[in-house]
Amino acid sequence: MADSLAGTNVHLGDIVVIAAYFAFVLFVGLWSSKQNRGSAGGYFLAGRNMNWIPVGASLFASNIGSLHFVGLAGSGAAAGIAVANYELNAIMVLMLLGYIFLPVYIASGV
Repeated sequence: MADSLAGTNVHLGDIVVIAAYFAFVLFVGLWSSKQNRGSAGGYFLAGRNMNWIPVGASLFASNIGSLHFVGLAGSGAAAGIAVANYELNAIMVLMLLGYIFLPVYIASGV
């Protein structure tokens, strides 16, 4: 195995960190599946007892990706500040979608 990694920058410490990460994710998944095992709603909705901070952080984290950090920065460097209008328009669209879909979600009990 050492010969196959000869041209890379992967070291033993990197492998240990990645393995620890996967072990931690597996542990959290198994632990959470035992907490709300009775129903799918209990598992996916956290038993409806989660406060708004982790929910908002999860929504924010799932909306931000490499496009935002690399793509929009490159577009801004190439085309100027006008690229910021993409994000400013997204605010209005997200507010409109929230206005339309939030009553549906509340009525359905999600």
